[in-house]
Amino acid sequence: MWTTFLVIAHYTIATLIVIRVLLRPGLEPSARLAWVLMVEALPVIGIGAYALFGEVRMRRAEVQRMADVRNSLTGRWQVSPQKVDDPPPQVAPVIEANQAVGGMYAVRGNALRLLAEDDSAIDDLVAAIDAARDHVHVLFYIWLPDDSGARVAAAVVRAAQRGVAARVIVDAVGSRGLVRSALWSDMQAAGAVCVTAFPWGMPLVSMLFQRLDVRNHRKIVVIDNAVAFSGSRNCADMAFAIKPRFAPWIDILVELRGPAVRQMQAIFLADWISYTGRDLGDMLEMADSAAQPGAIVQAVATGPDRREGSIGDCLTTMIYAARDQVIITTPYYVPDAALDAAIRSAARRGVRVTMILPERNDSLVVGATSQGFYHDLIQAGVRLMLFQRGLLHAKILSVDGQMAMIGSANLDRRSFELNYEVNMLIVDPDFIAILDRQQAGYLDRAREITLDEVRGWTRIRRIRNNLLALASPLL
Repeated sequence: MWTTFLVIAHYTIATLIVIRVLLRPGLEPSARLAWVLMVEALPVIGIGAYALFGEVRMRRAEVQRMADVRNSLTGRWQVSPQKVDDPPPQVAPVIEANQAVGGMYAVRGNALRLLAEDDSAIDDLVAAIDAARDHVHVLFYIWLPDDSGARVAAAVVRAAQRGVAARVIVDAVGSRGLVRSALWSDMQAAGAVCVTAFPWGMPLVSMLFQRLDVRNHRKIVVIDNAVAFSGSRNCADMAFAIKPRFAPWIDILVELRGPAVRQMQAIFLADWISYTGRDLGDMLEMADSAAQPGAIVQAVATGPDRREGSIGDCLTTMIYAARDQVIITTPYYVPDAALDAAIRSAARRGVRVTMILPERNDSLVVGATSQGFYHDLIQAGVRLMLFQRGLLHAKILSVDGQMAMIGSANLDRRSFELNYEVNMLIVDPDFIAILDRQQAGYLDRAREITLDEVRGWTRIRRIRNNLLALASPLL
């Protein structure tokens, strides 16, 4: 009797989930199919997987609060004499796509500097914090209590002790080592206000109301509303103590000055107000300072609480705008169908497309899933390069030497649909040349993988990779 009841209950729940999947708006057909197959083919496991990971669940009150914060800030930073009203024709659709997704327009008059690849980049960050007079705002997904992390924490302590308002946000999971360390207590004791994003609290209770793997993946430092730092680099040594066997971790970090700093400030403050309830939006009314003629920059902040689109839509638009060359650097490649099709289409129409990924990936599943896309990319004409000396963690997409997107978002569905990310569109041939030289340095440390090599993989490896690629809508 109990067996019959359980079987009937299982198929009833499975049927309801399938109906839910078929009725959900905004879900790609490939994702619908993948979830239907998962639920129907894997009894109990498929239902459990969908319950935990099938939807980006967030508390309605929290989503509404974040939306209210964004709306309240909009009127305070969306006025700038540096707004770009006449972008270059090739760039115009990209700016429009970014604004549709992130809500911010492009501004000119910005100065950019690419910091060193090694740990000396932290010296620039520490020096800027030590020069702060009014405030220091720091947000990192991962902040480790290693040498680099300790130096930045010490700079925050010094700033707070001399009366500078120091505000720190870290992701509760990504920076759990810091939160448990003496450095966290030291910053608080000095007067810095430190908060965590998305703490788990009681996981078994929390999981009923929201996904536990929603993370704030952003990396932002804003000082005195005058200078900002952002990119792919977490606050950690290149040795990356939590995953040392993949070291060194190769990242980029960019120093930004000019009107776009206020956009980075708005993104930080939106998170700050959402997590603390303390409205600091008046800080956005400080006047812009511009460099002439300066670069065009547009910040793009994305997250699961806003469904107008994703950073994947922005990157796809950039690739379709390409005429001559696309260079992509990413540690993880688990794209949506539109982005993957755009990359292959660009190569087929004669655009020189080069992708640089790490040979060894810190995630076995993600690495194998990425390999499931290699055959079709190479066959389409993409030059696929595998970085040899460490884990290439930089995220760069440059087009025709004219524009580039850099930031925290990987080319994977987690960044597109689940994480809170921040990226920058940069339109400036001089700075794009610097980024392309950086990527040329990656190519010097990479090897090309050929179609013959992929075809020579064992059947077991190809089956594994292709199965995971097939399941990529679920990852």
